[in-house]
Amino acid sequence: MEKKAWLICICCLCCMCGVSAPKKNNFSVKRGVNISHWLSQSNVRGENRAVFFTEADVKFLSEVGFDHLRLPVDEEQMFAPDGSKEKEAFSLLHNALSWCQKYRLKAIVDLHILRSHHFNAKEKPLFTDRKEQIRFYDLWKQLSQELHTYSVDFLAYELMNEPVADDHEQWNNIVAECVRTIRLLEPERSLLVGSNRWQGYETMRYLKIPENDPNLIISFHYYNPFLLTHYRAGWTDVKDYTGKVHYPGKLIADEDLKHLKGELYDKFAYWNKVEFNKEVIEKHFKEVVDFARLHQLPLYCGEFGCIAATPKADKERWYQDMIELFDKYEIARANWDYKGGFGIIEQGIPQTDLIYIYLQEEISNNCNYEI
Repeated sequence: MEKKAWLICICCLCCMCGVSAPKKNNFSVKRGVNISHWLSQSNVRGENRAVFFTEADVKFLSEVGFDHLRLPVDEEQMFAPDGSKEKEAFSLLHNALSWCQKYRLKAIVDLHILRSHHFNAKEKPLFTDRKEQIRFYDLWKQLSQELHTYSVDFLAYELMNEPVADDHEQWNNIVAECVRTIRLLEPERSLLVGSNRWQGYETMRYLKIPENDPNLIISFHYYNPFLLTHYRAGWTDVKDYTGKVHYPGKLIADEDLKHLKGELYDKFAYWNKVEFNKEVIEKHFKEVVDFARLHQLPLYCGEFGCIAATPKADKERWYQDMIELFDKYEIARANWDYKGGFGIIEQGIPQTDLIYIYLQEEISNNCNYEI
């Protein structure tokens, strides 16, 4: 009896103090696209930045059939070195969000690159300098201050893009503290969290998810096989291979391998020894699907895609397999990217065959392509 009375007393105190279980919001997305190289990974400013992405783009994307935008933003674009807000950049962001509301698209604001963390940088002070960690949390306080008035059913936040820490626990600790920081300000906002090391499926098992939070979304990125998706990409280790690539099957066929000599053979022979197909991708997807199901949280592939140089037929076969698997496992997704090097728009021209595969529906003749 004493134990029962004590439990009743605790419940009463919780009610008196306003303590209650977090409420699940209605934020839900399926088919999106990344607006890259606008408020992220770009040195363009002023009018040239403003006209790169406009209301006409949002109208086009809505009419075609996308349901959300992922909006990468960089610290150095949104905030001056002293931490003050860059008014012009925030004005552009608010414009984009208002256009999304007008054309019934949802949005994800992704804090893409920090001054203390770039996913390809050798040194990443975010993981070693406590001052930089506090600065990171303060950035989210300021972002929340700017964005908190948007409905939780319309806008979500992604903590950071593609963390790359030496130790998984370094990132897990930052996730826990960042979520706590935002939850004090916005208890019901959807927050996207990815695993360490470029948000790969391989490291999902090491991610620690804050407990009892129904408004978290698990995010991963997928660019496998890399030789196909980043074919001839100048900033990568696969840039030196200029022969043919194939999908599905061996990325480098036996006949193509014969033309490789010396160091090139040693470097790229691996791609002749392994086969890549829908079954392989599905096996990779299962790792993140099982993790999300274990935590009873939705799953989101925030980036996937092929660079423009990837042969068209192979690219389209890869996309078809990806979309079928996304649908099979109910994985929301956002193509990388819109008008960049992996774009569904190339030199101002919509890639209609690719868009059709992605959306699985014909593009309306009423859509405005004048963008």
